[in-house]
Amino acid sequence: MAIKPDKVDGKYETSRFAELSYDRFRAMARDSTLSLNERMGMPDAFRDGYEDAIMADICAKLPVLGEEGRTIVDIGCGCGLLTLKIMELCAARGHRLIMVDSPEMLELVPDAPHIVKVPGAFPDCKQAIRAEAPEGADGILIYGVLQVIFGSADIFGFAADASRLLRPHGQLLFGDISNFSKTRRFLATPEGVEHHKAYMRTNEPPVVPPFPEDDARIDDSVIFALLMRLRGSGFEAYVMPQAADLPLANRREDILVVRR
Repeated sequence: MAIKPDKVDGKYETSRFAELSYDRFRAMARDSTLSLNERMGMPDAFRDGYEDAIMADICAKLPVLGEEGRTIVDIGCGCGLLTLKIMELCAARGHRLIMVDSPEMLELVPDAPHIVKVPGAFPDCKQAIRAEAPEGADGILIYGVLQVIFGSADIFGFAADASRLLRPHGQLLFGDISNFSKTRRFLATPEGVEHHKAYMRTNEPPVVPPFPEDDARIDDSVIFALLMRLRGSGFEAYVMPQAADLPLANRREDILVVRR
């Protein structure tokens, strides 16, 4: 089931993991006072006990993971239990898994015969990935990353560069995308009002402006612009809802890309 708002101090956690960036993740990866989830910018309450549900959702949307002997790329792989589950699934299916993240984060990921680690920020390291998969990837997972780079990088170029790493008929999942428009729609409902009060430890209802006050967050316009850009570049692209039992399904969604 989705995260219970009264189990998390939203005001504290929101401020603690604000303004995330590649360099901030590098620093958090070195911070031994943080849990593995926290080093990936996630409170433990948003991951602990949800990994199986998240894996099931990913596998349902990225069916290539269920095949045998494929080349899979995980960009922004992180270091938590979800990362280990992806590694275990790939080992069981005979996949070659190319894991991309900062050197500091990759140091926290165990080595294995089916694993290739590519350190660096994407797309700066795209040539190194292509060198490891010269014929292209069968599947690419980019989970919880787009909102981190949005505002500081070219999100359209990022998406295009990642999609071009696919071989024909390959699949890419941009997962766990934070969508401010979806959040606003949720907070405008009675359920959303009560969720906000419990999550933010307040008796005040949320302020839900009719339009965004700035363009610093991903919203519907960005989501659909990404779809249009990707489709215009020859890819199939679809918005997909998250399963209801995921912790942040009320404010996040996914994009599936398939190369022709």
